[in-house]
Amino acid sequence: VGVLLSGVFFAFKVARLLDVRAEDDAATGLRTWRVAGQVFFASADAFIDAFDILAAEGRPVRIDVSRAHFWDVTAVAALEKVVQRLRHHGCSVEVVGMNQASAGLVERVAER
Repeated sequence: VGVLLSGVFFAFKVARLLDVRAEDDAATGLRTWRVAGQVFFASADAFIDAFDILAAEGRPVRIDVSRAHFWDVTAVAALEKVVQRLRHHGCSVEVVGMNQASAGLVERVAER
């Protein structure tokens, strides 16, 4: 029981280390969200909630995940949900900087 509880507490501690920041380029209208940290089942909801979709409505958007790592199917689904919401609100979306392991996971999930 102690090992199980330690694992759960660790997961939620790491989930709080997720950081998503928005930057706007006034010249181009581009909104860039920079994601840093670990995205997995415990941080997926925080990841989704960090994106102010209405503030980006109709603008080009870049999601920079070069300082993030996606660990599981829940994380991939969270990214997909954010991209779909942005596109629904008229944004053109570009995801950049995904590391090889995360890209491999996204590819495997997409094949299903």
